[in-house]
Amino acid sequence: MNSFYPPPAVDEARRRFVQGLAVGGATAALGLMGPARAAIANRFVSPAVLSGTDFALDIGQTRVNYTGTPGIATTVNGGLPGPILRWKQGTQVRLRVTNHLRVPTSIHWHGIILPFDMDGVPGISFDGIAPGQSFVYRFDVRQSGTYWYHAHSGYQEQTGLLGALIIDPQGRERFAADRDYVVLLNDWSDDHPASIYARLKKDSGYYNTAQPSVADFMRDAQHLGLREAFAKRRMWNAMRMNPSDLSDVTAYTYTYLMNGNTPAGNWTGLFHPGEKLRLRIVNGSAMTIFDLRIPGLKMSVVSADGQDVEPVPVDELRIVPAETYDVIVEPQEDRAYTLFAQSIDRSGYARGTLAPRPGMEAAVPAMDPRVWLSMQDMMGNMSSHGSGMQGMPGMSNMQDMPGMAMDDHAPAAKLKTEPGVDMRVQTPRTNLDDPGVGLRDNGRRVLTYVDLHTIGGPLDQREPERDITLRLTGNMERYTWSFDGVKFSDAQPMRFHQGERLRIVLVNDTMMHHPIHLHGMWSEVENAAGDFQLRKHTVSVQPAQQISYAVTADNPGRWAYHCHMLFHMEAGMFREVEVA
Repeated sequence: MNSFYPPPAVDEARRRFVQGLAVGGATAALGLMGPARAAIANRFVSPAVLSGTDFALDIGQTRVNYTGTPGIATTVNGGLPGPILRWKQGTQVRLRVTNHLRVPTSIHWHGIILPFDMDGVPGISFDGIAPGQSFVYRFDVRQSGTYWYHAHSGYQEQTGLLGALIIDPQGRERFAADRDYVVLLNDWSDDHPASIYARLKKDSGYYNTAQPSVADFMRDAQHLGLREAFAKRRMWNAMRMNPSDLSDVTAYTYTYLMNGNTPAGNWTGLFHPGEKLRLRIVNGSAMTIFDLRIPGLKMSVVSADGQDVEPVPVDELRIVPAETYDVIVEPQEDRAYTLFAQSIDRSGYARGTLAPRPGMEAAVPAMDPRVWLSMQDMMGNMSSHGSGMQGMPGMSNMQDMPGMAMDDHAPAAKLKTEPGVDMRVQTPRTNLDDPGVGLRDNGRRVLTYVDLHTIGGPLDQREPERDITLRLTGNMERYTWSFDGVKFSDAQPMRFHQGERLRIVLVNDTMMHHPIHLHGMWSEVENAAGDFQLRKHTVSVQPAQQISYAVTADNPGRWAYHCHMLFHMEAGMFREVEVA
């Protein structure tokens, strides 16, 4: 990796349309009304809502235009996102999905506990839905909360096949609200996902427009001195790592959407001052981690991944792909508030508004500064002793490195030479109270996993009978991702014994976040002491972090288990789980 390289040029068209069109997406592009009339009638669009027990969902292609460049999206019932599906706990739903594409398709019901042959993963739970054919999903609804659905075929999730899913409880909501809104975030690109993936395979830093530059080196030289500035570069080069590598894909190609609207489109949820609003936040992105806040409003987090939690007041929360959070907000003033969701790399944002009346807007905050990855994001537990950093170029005197904490006994990240693994973390950190890079000490109250306590405790009180440890591995230069250095095509299925209680231990040997999703079963996250913390369907493992969770293998069949970063999954971070 070259220490001194300029960022890729960002063309003027990309700058011009970084906030997108005020009127775009599927509605305007389909010609349902002229652009001028659409702008007057409604600046933004909202997904349709379908309720009941019997649903007809048509998967096809729809013309869209978010940036000024026409494109083709994969849609459900012609919308991006697809319709919000509203079910009732205790009922049985029937969903007839018809494929109008020229290629096979599928829908996976993310986070829903159901029979494996209804899970919607081609090659594992069923054959997929062939062109011109229909498939009927039918299953009992055993849970309540906020979930979502998406394709599990090729890149169709990235091209628009996704939607929110709300399941109303049999009784009353534990946390009542006067109004209820879905806030679905996703990332859209005018480029085909196959082209994006091909570029990443050739150059993993292609979309990183904030790579260390000559200007950064000069600032370091002024602050640290020339010798240490060179040492800093030698260190990162020796590790073949990039401290600014926060997102594989950025706003260089992505436009970030909220309920299918660009920032300029400004999706709006209405309220009367004094009302309680429930916001069901879903990250339906392929590759983007968002940091969401509403300047001027506290958020009370009441649910995580569809499961009620003890309320937590926060200013900001980080939501990784596939996670969902429900928050309650109570705007008291007769004014607008901005829903602001900036990407982790600070290259762009999604934006909407809460307002008493249509057409109102609030100021959009400036994005936070981009913060480089620190030593704890590479080395893990910086308080451990005994492993030293001997042999690591430039590591002898880096205490003053901005954003990095060092001591003489900090554990090393072991460099690897095997093709699929470029580093191992010797002493991963096990804390759950770290908000993560870019959110540490930012002056706001930021949600962490240690704040979340699922109401009711674990579903299974038994202690795990056995542990399964998996290392999350990758090689950024080759853009390969895997479990234990073995990509999916070379891996044997993981086997769970039906009815057993087991513990999965994940160790992140990379400097990227990995949202890990186990289909068909709950993941009950433990704290560092091994006590139950919260129940989730998608667990975010931060760089150089170790997380463990208990699983009860009570759902027989074949299940997918994978990182929910779409291109990480595509590149090999995927396994099959057999429960028998």
